[in-house]
Amino acid sequence: MSARSTDVVAQLRSAGCVFAEDEARLLIAAAAETGTPLEVLIAQRVSGTPLEHLLGWAEFHGLRVMVAPGVFVPRQRTTFLVDEAADLIRSRTGHPVVVDLCCGSGALGLALMTILRDESRQVTLAAADIDPVAVDCARRNLTPLGAPVYEGDLFEALPVDLRGCIDILLCNTPYVPSAGIAQMPPEARDHEPRTALDGGSDGLDIFRRVADAAASWLAPGGHLLIETSEAQGPAAISVLAERGLAGRVVQSDDYFATVVIGTRD
Repeated sequence: MSARSTDVVAQLRSAGCVFAEDEARLLIAAAAETGTPLEVLIAQRVSGTPLEHLLGWAEFHGLRVMVAPGVFVPRQRTTFLVDEAADLIRSRTGHPVVVDLCCGSGALGLALMTILRDESRQVTLAAADIDPVAVDCARRNLTPLGAPVYEGDLFEALPVDLRGCIDILLCNTPYVPSAGIAQMPPEARDHEPRTALDGGSDGLDIFRRVADAAASWLAPGGHLLIETSEAQGPAAISVLAERGLAGRVVQSDDYFATVVIGTRD
């Protein structure tokens, strides 16, 4: 390790960066690629700016997903949701229609579409988000794949011809209870939009709104997949049952992830 790298690592470690060596390597490379002075990047990182916002990308499911300041950074645990969606599609025939709702950067749709295309499966993907900054970011990730990204509030953003036709509905809604936002790491609390984090009093407010309309947008046998905390799973299943969807909870110990799946008859 060079003296320069050692100095960067020391600065990052003193600021509490757990993976200081890896971050130093990435920041040094970003400075060389973008022309941004390394000292500027280090100062921003030390002040709490998410590493991904400084790099302009996040690693997700083996892909580089473009992200921008003010956009939710995809979490590694959410790769479990993508894998569950891929398994469900493999069990179906035909040409599936997938929607990534509350898409943020579009990471979930991008990862799922990449998996399926690598398996030579044809898929139609659309995405939507209420945040114009996120929509712009998602378009940068998804337009090269031919996937449209719509701006608007949940299903209101989608074209009506998708109603009753969605085979897989990915929906990474915010699920942190409002009272828990203050306890989140500063990287998320101070740099990601609150609308992407705050799920209301019990963390399930946006999920309920999705569940209210999901059955009318899903194709027969279609699935809604949504990430929750382990503790929220039983309440989420009750929400789905009240709205005519058969629900089940799947969990991953490897990813510390919980996904609730609702299926239309």
